[in-house]
Amino acid sequence: MSCLTRSTRPWCHAGMTAVASARLPKRTRNRQTSTDNRSKPLRTYDDALRWLQGHYNLEQHLGRDQTEPPSLERMSLLMELLGNPQRDIPAIHITGTNGKGSTSRMLVELIGATGLDVGSYTSPHIDRVNDRITIANEPLDDESMTLALSEIAQVEPWVIEATGQPPSYFEVLCAAAYNWFAATAVDVNVIEVGMGGRWDATNVIDAQVAVITNVGPDHLEIIGPTLADIAREKAGIISDQTHVICGETSPDLIEVIANSQHRELWRRHVEFDVDEDHLAVGGRLVNFSTPYGHHNEIFLPVNGAHQSQNASTAVAAAEAFFGQQLDPDLISEAFAQLTLPARFEIVQRHPTVIIDGAHNAPAASAVSETLFGDFATEERPVLVIGANRPRDPRQLLDALNGGDFSRIIATAANWARAVPANELGAALKGNGAAVEVVPHVSDAVDRAIEIAGETGIVLITGSLYLASEARSQLVDTSR
Repeated sequence: MSCLTRSTRPWCHAGMTAVASARLPKRTRNRQTSTDNRSKPLRTYDDALRWLQGHYNLEQHLGRDQTEPPSLERMSLLMELLGNPQRDIPAIHITGTNGKGSTSRMLVELIGATGLDVGSYTSPHIDRVNDRITIANEPLDDESMTLALSEIAQVEPWVIEATGQPPSYFEVLCAAAYNWFAATAVDVNVIEVGMGGRWDATNVIDAQVAVITNVGPDHLEIIGPTLADIAREKAGIISDQTHVICGETSPDLIEVIANSQHRELWRRHVEFDVDEDHLAVGGRLVNFSTPYGHHNEIFLPVNGAHQSQNASTAVAAAEAFFGQQLDPDLISEAFAQLTLPARFEIVQRHPTVIIDGAHNAPAASAVSETLFGDFATEERPVLVIGANRPRDPRQLLDALNGGDFSRIIATAANWARAVPANELGAALKGNGAAVEVVPHVSDAVDRAIEIAGETGIVLITGSLYLASEARSQLVDTSR
């Protein structure tokens, strides 16, 4: 069997799923633009950010009584006003409780290694809002971001007139991404669901491949209350023409997913898998298998066995998309370029400082397994932890094995849903390690580094917003 390589034109292959027919020429659609000056253009990046931040942001309100349930009405109208640019480009749609962001970045690298231009929309952002809209995993520059948001601002008045409400923060960014990718004529879109799937704003596409990384107990108050309910919501991104890549392994939940009409279904441990996974210097050495064959001794320059599982999902999704096996050298080339910000990211040595955006118990368990399994030292590490409502921080600490840390420093990110540091500290006491309360993230990081000394380890985790603040302190994130 021949393998797909960089020199191969992917859409010259009959096996490539619907890509040739799905591509449309640049800017062929009939988009509506403002003619009555009801919306002023956004002239600067600061103007664009102020305008964006004036929109309802569900991420700030999760768990509160005033949480607004997701709906596709405004998003569908917004896309229609733009000329439905999301239909211009073939797409891979990714949902799941954990691993969406890592799998998305891996997919972008894999598809990009074939020579195609890949647009990607993910959330939330780590450094800047520009991070949510990327081409080849590179965020839009400020000028491009301003233009992308300005196009949405120009059609927003019609959305308000028709629905009585402006689009949400997430809808604006999602629409800007779809519109920008079509305008710049990327070849493939990799789109990450914000929450759930069925009613998520991203779900206005007919993706060739749908990925469900896993199903876990997150956002139960909105898309629950059972895991089966969550599985059904995530399966809402599947259509009868979709090739499904299912990373969930529970038979009951797989059955829920399989009940959705689909073209083909590949399941972890059945159609695709990690055959071998070994710790290596600077990462992991992994063997993968898919229905198209085996890939042996692929080096992943990232930390954690859970990332090997994410990589196997990404390889399966890419091969499902192209309809053929990827060349092993192409996979190695793609993963050699891989970086995963705030995913067990080592940002400093002496002491070793690790940042991870784990925000729920399953993600925290994966972090704990990596820390205490792969980075075991005689000295117990120092933990800097923050948490967001409505999650129970005690469950998070239990999953992290809180008693195995020498010190726990409770802090709070500058975020609407952050649990106040004093409240967090009180909740975490009595778990076998001394707890300090340091309200400001920068001070908490400095205190942890002081305690750890040159030979110690500091883990910063509990929310992506905490990870973002700590990362801005320790990493040069300037563009």
